[in-house]
Amino acid sequence: MELKIGVIGIGAMGRDHIERINERVNGAVVSAISDINKEVAINYATEIGATFFENAEDLIASETVDAVVVTSWDPTHEKYVLESIEKNKYVFCEKPLAIESTGCLNIVDKEVEKNKKFVQVGFMRRYDRGYEDIKRELQSGKLGETLLIHCTHRNEMVDEGYDTPMAVENTAVHEVDALRWLLEEDFVKAEVRLPKKQTTKTHAKLHDPQLILLETESGVIIDLEVFVNCQFGYDINCKVVCEQGEIGLTNPTYYSIKTERKDSTRVPSDWKERFIAAYDRELQLWVEGVKADNVTGPSAWDGYMASVTTSACSEARDTGEEKTIKFEAKPSLYKEK
Repeated sequence: MELKIGVIGIGAMGRDHIERINERVNGAVVSAISDINKEVAINYATEIGATFFENAEDLIASETVDAVVVTSWDPTHEKYVLESIEKNKYVFCEKPLAIESTGCLNIVDKEVEKNKKFVQVGFMRRYDRGYEDIKRELQSGKLGETLLIHCTHRNEMVDEGYDTPMAVENTAVHEVDALRWLLEEDFVKAEVRLPKKQTTKTHAKLHDPQLILLETESGVIIDLEVFVNCQFGYDINCKVVCEQGEIGLTNPTYYSIKTERKDSTRVPSDWKERFIAAYDRELQLWVEGVKADNVTGPSAWDGYMASVTTSACSEARDTGEEKTIKFEAKPSLYKEK
C-alpha cells in the first residue's frame, strides 16, 4: 500500500522531493500539495496528479494525506510541524525546524506531550555513504581517540540574497548536525573568525570566507571553513584526526580524465549533484519508517540542538568572542533505549 504524502511548499527543494518521492522512492506517492503561489501550484498539482490545497492546515488534516513533508518558507516550518503532530501525522521537515531554538523546543514539548516522535528533520548528511563509513570506522575504535576535525563547506558561488549570517545558519548547520552525529556528543563552545582578507568575488552584505571553531564535551576541536564563492565547485570535506590515523571524505566520482599530461576528476557543481544518493536514501528510509510506525532519523531534539549551536555561532560572530553553548536537558523520549 502506497503512503500518501502531502507536500507543503513547492519551491526548488519541494519539487526536488516531489520528483524523488514519485519517481525514485518505493512505496509512496505525493497525493497533495500546498503553496502560497496558488496559480502555479494548481497547474503543478494537475501535472503530477495531486490535489491542491490552498490552506496548508487543510492539507495536513485531509484523509487523503498520511504523512507530511514541509519545504515551505522557513518561518512557517514550526506551525506546520506542530499542526502535523496535533493531527498525529508523521512530518518530514527540511531545516531549519524552526527559526529560533524556542520554536524547536515548542515542537519537542509537543512530542513529549504526545509521548511519540513524529518529526524527522532534513539533515541528509547522515545518509551519505562517506559520512556513514567515517562513523563506522570511528565506532570501531581502530584509530584510537578522535582529536581534531578539519572541515570545509564550499559553494561555487552565491547570489546577493545570501548574506553573512546565512554562512552559519543555512550552510554550516549541515556540518553542525553531521559532526554531532559522527562523534555522538554535543558542542559546548563556539567561536567564529571573520578573516580580514576576503575574496573579491563576494558582495557588500557577505563576509566570505568565514572560519567556525567548535569544541565538544570531550574536548575535540573542530575547524570549519565556510567559503561560498570558491569558484571551482561544490566542495565538501571532512577529515577526522585520530591518535593512530586519519579518515576523511572523498568526492564521489565515477571517472577521471587523463589528457595533456593531466589526470583530473570532476568537482560537483552543487548540493544536488553531490548528495543526490543521500537525499534519495533519506526519503526512502523515512517512508519505510512511517509505514513501520518507527521513524529513526534526525529528531526534533536534533533540530533543537542544531539551532542552539548555530545561534551560539551567530552570537560569537557578532561579538567576536567565544561563546558557551547552553541547552536544555534532553527529555527521556529522545534518549536511546
